[in-house]
Amino acid sequence: MRNRTKWIVACTAALTATSGIAMAGETVTFAGYGGAYQKGMVEGLAQPAAARLGYSLVQNTTPGLTAVRVQVQSGSPAWDIVNLGSDECAAGSTQGLFEPLDYKQIKTDGIPHNAYAKDWIASNYYSVVLAYRKDKYGNNPPRTWQDFWNVSRFPGRRAMSDAPIESLEIAALADGVQPDKLYPLDINRALQSIEKLKPHVNVWWSSGAQSAQLIESGEVDMEMIWGSRLTPVLKDNAPVAYSNAQTILGMGCLAIPKGARHAAAAQKMIALMTSPELQANIPQYLEGYGPTNVHAFDVKTFSPQALAELNSSPQNLERAVKIDGRWWGAGENQKVATVRYKAAIAR
Repeated sequence: MRNRTKWIVACTAALTATSGIAMAGETVTFAGYGGAYQKGMVEGLAQPAAARLGYSLVQNTTPGLTAVRVQVQSGSPAWDIVNLGSDECAAGSTQGLFEPLDYKQIKTDGIPHNAYAKDWIASNYYSVVLAYRKDKYGNNPPRTWQDFWNVSRFPGRRAMSDAPIESLEIAALADGVQPDKLYPLDINRALQSIEKLKPHVNVWWSSGAQSAQLIESGEVDMEMIWGSRLTPVLKDNAPVAYSNAQTILGMGCLAIPKGARHAAAAQKMIALMTSPELQANIPQYLEGYGPTNVHAFDVKTFSPQALAELNSSPQNLERAVKIDGRWWGAGENQKVATVRYKAAIAR
């Protein structure tokens, strides 16, 4: 393990040195979703990569794939690297919106096969967990998504996301679908499961901030919530806890818009941003997120407490349920699922 770690670090250092000499002085524009998430992405990944390569980094924000499409169609996109959800990256790939990635430079050793494609690569994991009020359930809290659906054993006010991604996976798991049989997602079965719970859902939240407020204030007793939004609630010492028995893992991803002016420099930045050395920064700069490159745990030692809390630590990754962004990005899957899910929860 020690020799392997030295090899990884040496390769990263060599890439940094040669790339920096070749293209020093370039300006690369990074566009993400903004807020604390983008701040962490920049401080932990993008800025260290740019600094090592001798580049200047400019930031911008994007509301998502639609804005990337508009830029690409203009023929002169202003962004060089975009940070999106894996479903958006998969959809953008099928629409031809991204430059191919250079996997001679970008190393995929340590990155799961479903976490990269010809023109995008995962940058980090995010999680969705079952959070609950300790003052409501005491020593008998809900643990699984089937518990979340069990309103007789676990009565209480519930909240779910008003978006289909993650919600339909959870509904399918609650209905007994095994994690390894989750895809292709059976939308009909998942929606039937939603219909069973719907009378007991008090709030369909539309933002991470709203979900955090709901559980912290006690307006609901249990809910699905992004791990990154739950972290501040736990730090506030609210009587809230969560179960990681069936953590849902999704991915953020990196891509280069087709026609980006600094595409060559962006390739080199992405190579560093997904390297073990910089991926190991994620727990420090992106609370509630985790590295997608498993070798991040080889190049840095994390405390037992940190490993217990990290959504993609080896011990947690093994039992997590992983969202397949490729399914969501394929064909009309996302459009159909969104229309049907929104209609179901509105009735």
